[in-house]
Amino acid sequence: MTKGQNRKPRRDASRRGVPQFDQLMNPTLQALKRLGGSASIDEIVPEIVKLLNLPPEVAEVPHGTTGRTELEYRAAWARTYLRNAGYLENSERGIWALTPKGTHADSVDGREIAREYARQFQAARARTPAGREVPSADVAEPSPTWQDKLLAILQAMDPTAFERLCQRILRESGFIEVEVTRRSGDGGIDGYGTIRLAGLISFNVLFQSKRYRGNIGPDTVRDFRGAMVGRADKGLIISTGGFTLEARREATRDGAPPIDLIDGRLLAEKLKDLKLGVRTTLVEHIEPIEEWFRSL
Repeated sequence: MTKGQNRKPRRDASRRGVPQFDQLMNPTLQALKRLGGSASIDEIVPEIVKLLNLPPEVAEVPHGTTGRTELEYRAAWARTYLRNAGYLENSERGIWALTPKGTHADSVDGREIAREYARQFQAARARTPAGREVPSADVAEPSPTWQDKLLAILQAMDPTAFERLCQRILRESGFIEVEVTRRSGDGGIDGYGTIRLAGLISFNVLFQSKRYRGNIGPDTVRDFRGAMVGRADKGLIISTGGFTLEARREATRDGAPPIDLIDGRLLAEKLKDLKLGVRTTLVEHIEPIEEWFRSL
């Protein structure tokens, strides 16, 4: 049996160890309570890992080539169901928070929440024959989001074009003197720039751009840090994929120069905010003001 053949059974076994989405509802509530009632996704998932004491080989199982782990994917469904049931709410900035109902809930029945969602959807579907299928308890694959479509475009870009895009993002975000090095053998450094805060304090930043479909591990972060030591105050890795939990921990390790990680989800949101390659269509709501006409 070859090495590759050995790896697949181990990965399949690890995937089976990832809790199903209904099993992640209570850990999600507990994680948010530990985090003060609100948190970003990047805070919630690591807290779930600690709560469930999940080993790295289970927590880091990739979900296809989406750049997310299977745990992140199923945790996203858990949050969606909890929001539908009134236990959670989320803002446009990606912050999830407990509602009063969620704050006072000691525990929930995840399977019952899933069944109730299915009943509600089937009732709505009966009223609207053109309705779509209800996600099952085994976690159905959702339709591609605009973020998924955007990341597919970015992952298909020429590497040089993607570097230019990262350069443009930094400039639009307030960086000055942004240059792309285009040199090989430079420890993964693709460019540099300067960020000036309040017009007074400046920091030199080195960046690395990664067109990546999977999750980047800690070795990439360590190698990049080694290349930037003595050359910049901060490091930035911009990826179309994701980062493993170990990579995130390495990026903020005590006593080491900090490195900021921009994964595919944050990259997509940044492009939307900067209106770079993303068109946002607003639906206009028009309402006559009867009082105005009466005042004539």
